[in-house]
Amino acid sequence: MERKKVAFYTLGCKLNFSETSTIARNFTDEGFDRVDFEDVADIYVINTCSVTENADKQFKQVVRKAMKLNQKAFVAAVGCYAQLKPEELAAVDGVDLVLGATEKFKITDYINDLSKNDMGEVHSCEISEADFYVGSYSIGDRTRAFLKVQDGCDYKCTYCTIPLARGISRSDALENVLQNAREISQQNIKEIVLTGVNIGDYGKGEFGNKKHEHTFLELVQELDKVEGIDRLRISSIEPNLLKNETIEFVARSRTFVPHFHIPLQSGSNDVLKRMKRRYLREVYTERVAKIREVMPHACIGVDVIVGFPGETAQHFLETYNFLNELDISYLHVFTYSARDNTEAALMDGVVPANVRAKRSKMLRGLSVKKRRAFYESQLGSIRTVLFESENREGYIHGFTDNYVRVKMPWNPELVNTLHDVVLTRIDEDGSVRIEFSEVLESV
Repeated sequence: MERKKVAFYTLGCKLNFSETSTIARNFTDEGFDRVDFEDVADIYVINTCSVTENADKQFKQVVRKAMKLNQKAFVAAVGCYAQLKPEELAAVDGVDLVLGATEKFKITDYINDLSKNDMGEVHSCEISEADFYVGSYSIGDRTRAFLKVQDGCDYKCTYCTIPLARGISRSDALENVLQNAREISQQNIKEIVLTGVNIGDYGKGEFGNKKHEHTFLELVQELDKVEGIDRLRISSIEPNLLKNETIEFVARSRTFVPHFHIPLQSGSNDVLKRMKRRYLREVYTERVAKIREVMPHACIGVDVIVGFPGETAQHFLETYNFLNELDISYLHVFTYSARDNTEAALMDGVVPANVRAKRSKMLRGLSVKKRRAFYESQLGSIRTVLFESENREGYIHGFTDNYVRVKMPWNPELVNTLHDVVLTRIDEDGSVRIEFSEVLESV
């Protein structure tokens, strides 16, 4: 019998990518052949995201793309949006199956008959039932893997639907994480990025216990001992959970790179309180100062939301000035958009869309300035670059350990290799351009 073909499309975060890879391996184990989403397949699986404002629009576009490739294909939706609004996705023309938070990892159990349905079939749990952990990691990219260590969140930020989409905070067992890391290291992958919803909360929910079995620091310390891994990168970690001991350990570790991504969301304490964040801006200042003290060359990225309900011109100015004066390296700017079933959606003081857009543009401009200043501070230094596999207009790209984007004339021999390079000039596109003469040695 001819083997069925399955293709995957992932919307959203690194965590989604790690889970898509795990779901794909389940299909392969069941005898399916995985193909690219651009190819004709019998089944298309779309892993959805609820964070972006146009999640609905994006999803419909991807479904249309699948139907264009094969109008008889079976289309399944999984992920955060599928948990939050399953009926909405099931009503989209072409969708046959919608699976919620606990069902997505058992998708092959639900696919017995590949004939098209008039209406999408929904299997979605109450989110309170999402209390068990499924480990995941992605190995689709030859140079780096996303390793899931934690899922869910117990925080009650007033703008966020993630606890509704992913459930309570829970962690993978430490030995499972280490085993997954060892498996990844055997695939000739040079870098592992740790992912989760709230990874600083690692240890809670391990073995189903509410208390912490291990801490995030213990996780980092144990991963640093795994042989065969060249680089480990922490993706995004809450400022109140990034402890000084962790920062100090990263500074002297064998594999962890000097790069932190720390959500701020607002530089105004008034707004942070309305958001129900678990820190004030003073804590954020302390974290940045500590990183700079022990790793002056570290890259520090910041998430910030503009136009939150009640954010006045003065509040925004506080945020802008706070970030302008802070020694950080780049910003990820999000324009606030209301989410159903969140406290913020009911708040007064809605900021007009044109004002939100203007504030977003100002912060994006500040990000360009910050990144340029950070790159300039690195010129003249020698850093290690991991080169990637894509040939983009005759150039090979890569990132230094401290997240400086580097490009040089294409050379296939450099793909998935680590090299010390001299950083000498910034190109028109904002990346650091190097020549062959500035590649010193392989690492």
